[in-house]
Amino acid sequence: QLQLVESGGGLVQPGGSLRLSCTASGFTLDYYAIGWFRQAPGKEGEGVSCITRGGGGTNYADSVKGRFTISRDNAKNTVYLQMNSLKPEDTTIYYCAAARLSCPRMPDYAYWGQGTQVTVSS
Repeated sequence: QLQLVESGGGLVQPGGSLRLSCTASGFTLDYYAIGWFRQAPGKEGEGVSCITRGGGGTNYADSVKGRFTISRDNAKNTVYLQMNSLKPEDTTIYYCAAARLSCPRMPDYAYWGQGTQVTVSS
């Protein structure tokens, strides 16, 4: 069974940090670009960051540039999202997704995880 599993979410104070992980089972991430998305209830999903298959290319939403860093460890079949200087507006569910294409639009991602909740609050 092909599956992506996110972990690392939780409750953190404003200005704090979290590192999200996205681990694949049933397939290898080497051949996929991986994106991180977030979606609050009742709102449209937002692309947060993406990393290309080889890791040589990354992109970020303007709202997280300079605060979030995406990376991948293909040996561990895992992609990470390091989130620093977290703000209350970063609160929502974060999802990772895998795509054969190089960081495509959201609809073109073939596999999705179940999501992990991030809450930034004092």
